[in-house]
Amino acid sequence: QVPVVESGGGLVQAGGSLRLSCAASGGDFSGRTMYWYRQAPGSQRELVASITSSGTASYADFVKGRFTISRDNAQKFVYLQMSSLKPEDTAVYYCKKQFNLSWGQGTQVTVSS
Repeated sequence: QVPVVESGGGLVQAGGSLRLSCAASGGDFSGRTMYWYRQAPGSQRELVASITSSGTASYADFVKGRFTISRDNAQKFVYLQMSSLKPEDTAVYYCKKQFNLSWGQGTQVTVSS
């Protein structure tokens, strides 16, 4: 299994926006649900959003109305548009492909107050 590659993280002030990208070039993409997770220091990894192969998106309550997940099946990318960021959104964000066991290296998002 080829691991995914996340990018787009950085330091942003509260209220700002970031767009995360995930390249999932190995194997099937269009038929798989894709997920974004995050893990803050000292906390467990938690599911942020998912998008099915047909484009149906789901969100954790703590990001609803602020984050948008999308996918490009032709390029094998999944995105997470994050707006109205809060300090509590600070975490390493990970992308995952359905049925894959491996994780990417993640991308750090830091939101300053």
